[in-house]
Amino acid sequence: MIRRPLSLAVLAGVVVFPLAPILGETLQLRNNAAITGRILTEKADAVVVDVGYTVLVVPRAEVVKISKPEDEAAAAKSAAKKGGPKPAAAVVEQGFYQTIKGVQADRSVRELVNLLGESVVQVRTPGGLGSGFFINEDGYLITNFHVVESETKISIEVFQQKGGQLDRHSYKDVRIIAMNKFADLTLLKIEDKDAPKFRPVSLGNADILAVGEKVFAIGSPLGLERTVTEGIVSTKTRQMQGSLYLQTTAQINPGNSGGPLFNLRGEVVGVTNMKITFGEGLGFAIPVEDLKNFLNHRDAYAYDTDNPSSPFRYLEPPSKLKQSASTDGANPAAPKAVRKRK
Repeated sequence: MIRRPLSLAVLAGVVVFPLAPILGETLQLRNNAAITGRILTEKADAVVVDVGYTVLVVPRAEVVKISKPEDEAAAAKSAAKKGGPKPAAAVVEQGFYQTIKGVQADRSVRELVNLLGESVVQVRTPGGLGSGFFINEDGYLITNFHVVESETKISIEVFQQKGGQLDRHSYKDVRIIAMNKFADLTLLKIEDKDAPKFRPVSLGNADILAVGEKVFAIGSPLGLERTVTEGIVSTKTRQMQGSLYLQTTAQINPGNSGGPLFNLRGEVVGVTNMKITFGEGLGFAIPVEDLKNFLNHRDAYAYDTDNPSSPFRYLEPPSKLKQSASTDGANPAAPKAVRKRK
């Protein structure tokens, strides 16, 4: 994000512009059933699988085949190279956002930029600007928390296709829906009366990303709107400030904050949010699994208009003094009131 004057928080040499379920392996069973989860261990006589809410021990004799997401992706790429049929991919709505069911073939960055251009926006505040992207057609979009931190007057610049070119539209009736300071994520909504249906992106799966896989970012670095940068995934597990980030060689600069990091299937695999000071090709993005977790639990991070500086709403803790006052009302020494926590 750009602020005037430009002020970037530096921590341990990092410029900060300020884990969710995994699609695991699939066990095909003898009775034509299947179990999907994370394999914890494989033994000679059994396979131990974490399905999220419990752990199952599946007898080895019942398992016909174990399929992994990366195996399906590799098979699809191999078929595409040989000119074989490509697996069908359908966009599936999952409540608040959409994902792709099935395996898609890779496409060129040039082709994907033309398809995804309308989905990426510029987020403006009195203090600076950043990037963002639509997650559904009703005007809900994602950006970084630090892009709108301490701001309530927000406008969104959208670029829509008309007559073979992109036209700029500015929307100023923007509401903060939810924010998570520690994940550096914010959910916004355009509420202008004349707002059309917007083109959303699809959220992918960062867990099946491979180190060395090509990715690209779209955003407004240093205010240069609609800038595309391409690179590879350097590592998927770069630990910083207690969180794991995707590290990429795609150039990330102030103004890219809150923008999407795409794979070559056109799916969002991360939200760009920081870079290394005085370094080149050292950009970072929040994994899309963290974004899905934020969206799935957005009610827990609902924006509090009574306390706009706080990304959380805290409940008043139970007080022993209050309980004592209610049970010992006849005791003159019992406190009659409890001062509210500020």
